[in-house]
Amino acid sequence: MANRRVLVKRRKSVRNIRKITRTMQLIATARFQAAFSRAVASRPYTEKLAELVADLSRAAGDVDHPLLKTHDEVKRSAVVVITGDRGLAGGYNANVLRTAVTHLDQQIGQGMVNDVHMVGKKGISYFRFLRREVAEQTSGIGDKPRFDQVEPIANALIDRFVRGEIASVYVVYMKFFSAGQQRPVAVQLLPLKPEAVVGEKPEAAKKSVEYEFSPDPRQLLDELLPATVRVRLFQAFNDAAVSEQVARMVAMKAATDAAGDMIKALTREYNRARQTQITMELLDIVSGANALS
Repeated sequence: MANRRVLVKRRKSVRNIRKITRTMQLIATARFQAAFSRAVASRPYTEKLAELVADLSRAAGDVDHPLLKTHDEVKRSAVVVITGDRGLAGGYNANVLRTAVTHLDQQIGQGMVNDVHMVGKKGISYFRFLRREVAEQTSGIGDKPRFDQVEPIANALIDRFVRGEIASVYVVYMKFFSAGQQRPVAVQLLPLKPEAVVGEKPEAAKKSVEYEFSPDPRQLLDELLPATVRVRLFQAFNDAAVSEQVARMVAMKAATDAAGDMIKALTREYNRARQTQITMELLDIVSGANALS
């Protein structure tokens, strides 16, 4: 039978841990609400801009633009991987990194050289552990990504693609569908494919839209296509932020529930040990009384 003093100390430690995990759960819940509002607020703009670009490209016919070109002769690709700066988020970081490694291995199998732009301390540490090369690394963006933080990353990738240094750009992140569904995905940012607009309905794709261009389509697309890349990457950061908070909220709730179950088990074990000790003391008293009689 376990020592009662040891059980009391263990139960106190578990109660303190439960207080911490419960507090972290409440913080993650509050941060989730804020991140969810940002992700939902930016999504309609992202989808509408992509839809507008698709309509303009179809209406303009054969428009020659650098961001629409494919560079088949170039065997180098850029991959942006978005992870968290902190742990205690369940399998969030592990799932994103597993998807990233799978994507990179597929690219290597096709003869591509990958320039990895790793975002988040967890991803940087993991790739350092795997001894995989990271071309660029960024941390400190946190759960409130700002457009001015994401825009330089997008601009650098656009410039490299236009100069023909890379054939494609991908972003690997945890896509947010709902509070109950998030999935790690590898999405192609460049070259742009306006006909495959995310969120566009099939009937909308077939609908013919007539535009009168002023200025000409090339000048319009010079502004809209880079903007599409920037906002899609920004949306990926917003989705990653809200997905991380969901994962942390679920993980901390599971930890809090597990701590509660452990406290109940330790309390039962303590009560049994106390009952056993009381029984032994009563037996000693009765035995002593019988000896004196």
